[in-house]
Amino acid sequence: MSVISSARLIGTPAESRDYMPLISWLILIGCIAVGLLVLFRLGLVQIMLETDRSHISVLILTVFALTTLHCLYQTFIISRELAAARRIRETILEGTSGFRVIAGRTETAEGRLLEPSITARHIGNLVAKSRAQGGRRVDQTLLLRALADQLRGREKLGWFVAEALLRLALLGTAVGFILMLVPIAGLNSFDVETLRTALAGMSGGMAVALNVTVAGIACALLLKMEYYILDTAIAQLFNTITEVTEVHVVSVLEKN
Repeated sequence: MSVISSARLIGTPAESRDYMPLISWLILIGCIAVGLLVLFRLGLVQIMLETDRSHISVLILTVFALTTLHCLYQTFIISRELAAARRIRETILEGTSGFRVIAGRTETAEGRLLEPSITARHIGNLVAKSRAQGGRRVDQTLLLRALADQLRGREKLGWFVAEALLRLALLGTAVGFILMLVPIAGLNSFDVETLRTALAGMSGGMAVALNVTVAGIACALLLKMEYYILDTAIAQLFNTITEVTEVHVVSVLEKN
């Protein structure tokens, strides 16, 4: 009973399913936030920032935070588009004899407005193509390819940044090893104090290499998990649009 009540706080069960990608994303971010809080309380975050003389780890964390906000925005947009696609599907299933585009708005022949969205724009393009072809068979292959490219463009930044963070991790590893080898190259004598100073410099360089590597790999992995949720939602939206248009829109346009 409590599960049903919590779903009602979001909306109807159908609306809850539409916004499930956003809910899943927020659950993942909640787990990440708890993990960061635990690391902060243990002092590991402070140690990483203090020992990283290259400050690459700070750059990695900043890029990760900004890209996470981008993923949040795109996930919200796609969830909203899923809700709009479902409502458009319900409007079409009520029955229609055709479609028309008036002042950039797509509506059924009976005057029911299709909610402005990616789905409505795609249906409007199909209507315009059918009208221009003069009743010939409507092939939406090219339009679907363009739609797929448009939707995939929403997640390209995330995949690029995830790969870039891995490259930054490798860069930090190289910088750390360079810092580790510098004290050895400057050795002039082998007395105890000189060796102690060299070992301290080597340990500092190793700390830079390890901290940046861990930060880069961890942030890249978490970003891939975030954008996997977004990718799944985009695939769901594309499949919904394809089903609605191929079954309920194209058939009506060709019939008319």
